[in-house]
Parts: sequence; structure tokens; C-alpha cells
Amino acid sequence: MPHALSRFGRRRTLQTGALIAVVLGLLAWWLQPQGDEGDPSGPLTFSTGVPSGVYQRYGERLEDALAKDMPEVAIRLRTSEGSQQNLARVATGEADFTIATADAVATYLRDGRQGAQRLRGCVRLYDDYVQLVVPRDSDIRSASDLRGKRVGVGQEGSGVRLVADRLLKAAGLDPADDITPVPVGIDTMPVRLTQGQLDAFFWSGGLPTAAVQELSERFDVRLVPLEADLVAKLQAATGPTRFYRSAMMPADAYPEAQQGQSVPTVAVANLLVTTDRTDAAMTEAFTRTVINSRDRIGREVHAAQLVDLRTAIYTDPLDVHEGAKDYYRSVKP
Repeated sequence: MPHALSRFGRRRTLQTGALIAVVLGLLAWWLQPQGDEGDPSGPLTFSTGVPSGVYQRYGERLEDALAKDMPEVAIRLRTSEGSQQNLARVATGEADFTIATADAVATYLRDGRQGAQRLRGCVRLYDDYVQLVVPRDSDIRSASDLRGKRVGVGQEGSGVRLVADRLLKAAGLDPADDITPVPVGIDTMPVRLTQGQLDAFFWSGGLPTAAVQELSERFDVRLVPLEADLVAKLQAATGPTRFYRSAMMPADAYPEAQQGQSVPTVAVANLLVTTDRTDAAMTEAFTRTVINSRDRIGREVHAAQLVDLRTAIYTDPLDVHEGAKDYYRSVKP
């Protein structure tokens, strides 16, 4: 009898031990960090801008941050002419994420271009400021003085070209006939200005844009005011009026060019854009990195400092991507 009881006791002990092992295993599974299987992975293409523009510089710094936060994602940066080309790439699946100005987005939607209905917003980033740059001794004092001049207006697929054409019309000029339009980007406009091949050029970008800053430090230039009455005409003459606003470029944006003076101009918001094809986990992680890396990137790309969690969700005219919504819900107080 004692022998039978001993066998029974051993059996109970083994069963209890097995049960404890199962419970401990389940507890360990429950306590371990979840979501590993859902971590973003695979290739990602980010369409940026011209090599010396803010989009590209921001994209390069963001690439480093994304590589740390999403180590299983293979990130590829792809330069572009600017907002209009960026939107076409993302909408048609050539890229996964991009930056574009809100007016370019609104125009793309209004025109019903390919894939427009698939576009989604992630983050309202920073504002672009329109900069009309001329030699300091130029007789150009306003946009209307550009008549008969050789003017850099941005490449065909850029947001600069879009707003430059609209500003010229608001100033009473035909962009095709009343000026000599030169369709080049910020990578070549400064050199052409210094060599006398341009009388002026338009640029739309964050402050300061390195190419304009470097130009101002080696060549005497100034910024032409784009006054509030011109902005009002711009708003009245264009479709997506709510995306343009009057703004002041602070005096320290380009100290050499501004000589201590703030300059009135036009501002328009930049948006981080993707499509409804993009995985929610990928979009949430991308959005999180954009917000969390603001200060680190901002030390090198000043415009990034202006990314603000309080306004980031306002991606008008685009609906917010579900993955980005997940991020904003996660940080909501």
C-alpha cells in the first residue's frame, strides 16, 4: 500500500510540475514585448526633392532616424523635381511616402489625377516660404517688376513652379509671355543668378534653405517683398485659396540678404503623404519617428523644429491614414 501511495504521489508531483511549467510559459509569453511579428519590414521608397533643397536634406536625416526605429525596413531615398512629381509617384505606387505642399495636393485632387483618391496624409510638417531672390542692386522691387526679366520659376514637377505661376498671374503677368521663364531648380538657380543668366528666381522652401543661405554669404542678394495685397489677389485668383497665407520671413532667416529686415511673403504648409495601400503598422511607425526625431533633425534642418504634435494631425485636404490615426490615439493625453 505505501508503495502504491508513493507512485500516486510521484504522479501528482509530475502533473503539478507540468501544470506549473505551462502556467509559467504562458506568463512569460504574456509578459514579453508584443508586436514583434507586426513590426514593419520590407522595402520603403521615400520621394524627396532636388539635391540641395530642404526636402532632400530633411529626408536624409529622417532616413537615419527611420533606420534606427525600423531596422527591418530597407529605406530608399529618391530625389525629385518637387511636390507635383512627388505626388504622382506616391499616387501611382512608385514611392511609398513623400512630402508635398498642401496647394499641390489640393490641385492634384481637384484635377482628378491618377490615384488621387488613394492619397492619405500622415503629418502636417512645416511651412514653406516663397522667396523671390534678386541681386542687391536689381531694379526689381515687386513681383510686377519681373516683366521682361529672365526668371527661374522651378522645374515642371515642382511646387515652386505651381506657386510661381500663380503669383505671376496675381501680379498681372502672363508666366509664358511677360517673362522669360527658366524651368530650373534650386540646385542651379543660384549659380545662374551669379553668372548673370537669371535676373531673379523663385524658391519655395523651409527657412533657411541652405542653397539660398550659401548664395547670400558669397554674393550680394536681397529678397523681394510679396506684400499682403498680392497674397489677397493670389487667393482670389486660385482654386485652393485656403492653403496660402500671408507671412513674414524673420530678419535672421538670411541675415546677409535681409540686412536686419523681416520680409513679407506667402507661406504654405507641407504634408507627409502616403496612400491607403501603405500598411498601417508601417505608417504608424513612420509617423512616430517623424514626431520623435523633430529635435534631433531640427539641429541640422531648422524647418524640422516646427513640426508640432498639436497640429500634426491637420493634414487638410487629405484624410489621415489609419496608421497615423493609431499613432495619434496612442499619444493622446
